[in-house]
Amino acid sequence: MSLRNKRIVILGGTSGIGLAIAQAAACADAAVVVASSRQHSVDDALASLPTGAEGHTVDLSSEEQVRDLFERIGAFDHVVFTAGESLQLGELAETELDKARQAFNLRFWGAFAAAKYASKRIRPGGSIVLTTGIASLRPRKGWTVAASICGAMDAFTRALAIELAPIRVNAVSPGVVRTALWSNMTEADRDAMYRGMGAVLPVGRVGEASDIAQAYLYLMREGFSTGQVIVVDGGTVLV
Repeated sequence: MSLRNKRIVILGGTSGIGLAIAQAAACADAAVVVASSRQHSVDDALASLPTGAEGHTVDLSSEEQVRDLFERIGAFDHVVFTAGESLQLGELAETELDKARQAFNLRFWGAFAAAKYASKRIRPGGSIVLTTGIASLRPRKGWTVAASICGAMDAFTRALAIELAPIRVNAVSPGVVRTALWSNMTEADRDAMYRGMGAVLPVGRVGEASDIAQAYLYLMREGFSTGQVIVVDGGTVLV
């Protein structure tokens, strides 16, 4: 299925994996709409996308703003949710519940609101593609919040596929990817993690945003899968 002239909305589409999806979709001749919480990020993203791409500023943790966004956007074919701040990492005893709730508020409840209001605007044959992560399959020490969010997203994907049928709902589960997701770590710790992870992975490196973007495009193009979580992790769950 071609993405040519399809209208694709990418929430969190101004940096990292989201921007890589927007750029890859634009190269496939799709009409791209990106949204994030910061105007300067929207402006920077639009500067890297073809003329005609749309950009919107929205607080994705606000149900009212998400509802208003989709009223402005109107009809479209596919929506992708990749929004999220840096990961909430830390051992259970040191985890502040308010910060853990904030992480859920954007990553899970933001996706919940997006599905609620986007589903009313999706054209026949369209889809929703969410973002989870391998933390639900292969958690590490200090990943209780991240693993819980990913587990919730996995279940949410399957439940939506039933409730919103015939709209297809799938998710992509990345492994370690070189993006701002890890910005809560020091540069030295981050580089050491990339080197250490890359050395043990079957593919010999950590992922790039452009690698992961192709999985989202596949799920939009391929019209038969629904309720699936596609793992793109360089073999992390195997080692």
